[in-house]
Amino acid sequence: MRQYRYSVFARCLFLIISVKAHAELDLGSIDIFSQNNASSPVPKGFVPGVAVIGGQARYDAQKNDALVVPGAVYFGNQFMYLGDRARYYFHLDDTVAAYGYGRVRFGNLDPDDSSAFDGMEKRKWEFEAGAGATIITPYALLSARIASDVSGRSNGQEALLWADFPIIMDKLLVMPGMGMMIRSDRLANYYFGGVSANEATPRRQQWDTGTTYSPMAAVITSYRWSSRWVSMVAANYELYDKDIADSPLVQHRGELYAIAAVGYIW
Repeated sequence: MRQYRYSVFARCLFLIISVKAHAELDLGSIDIFSQNNASSPVPKGFVPGVAVIGGQARYDAQKNDALVVPGAVYFGNQFMYLGDRARYYFHLDDTVAAYGYGRVRFGNLDPDDSSAFDGMEKRKWEFEAGAGATIITPYALLSARIASDVSGRSNGQEALLWADFPIIMDKLLVMPGMGMMIRSDRLANYYFGGVSANEATPRRQQWDTGTTYSPMAAVITSYRWSSRWVSMVAANYELYDKDIADSPLVQHRGELYAIAAVGYIW
């Protein structure tokens, strides 16, 4: 359980930038047993912060991201708010955590942004809801989560299988992780490179991604500087399913993001 507590906060700081960057960064399991003391790297309460992020744009016609973005997270006893998503734990003990999940997925394609998108439907935001669970072991956090669009936008679903392997050295956390993101054809076509018959042109062929399977890996480091300050540096890579990578909109093999963030424990 102690490793679980240490691993959570570093992953939460990813959320500071996820809204603006549109990166597919999973935050893992959020620890509702955060401690109210000066040395715990998992704070309790409200934590504002700022992050610097750089990464690859999803679509070939978009520019790569380089942003400085403020944000905040909140750790309650059962409820966790993380910028564009939240979790409510209805069960948690030393070995298993189970929760309900909600997320706003922001739009990532606008025809006004590039002439390459002329004739495309604007990809707008949607609200997703679902549930997940984490098995807590002394050496790894093994997680599964499923969510579905409930706003009628893409009408798609997404499932994540993930494992984290936290290594703790006093106030320093180094946590590699890996997993698989599975997206239904409707969600993948809407947000990951699908081109409908109405959107196809002589230079942009119709494209159906189908259901996609994308391996992902991350490494996250976090350090508690004082009773009020914590920082982290991290990188996340998604190797696109071939049917995403070969889309006429995408045309590259994966999505890499790296960030550096600092948070103030309120």
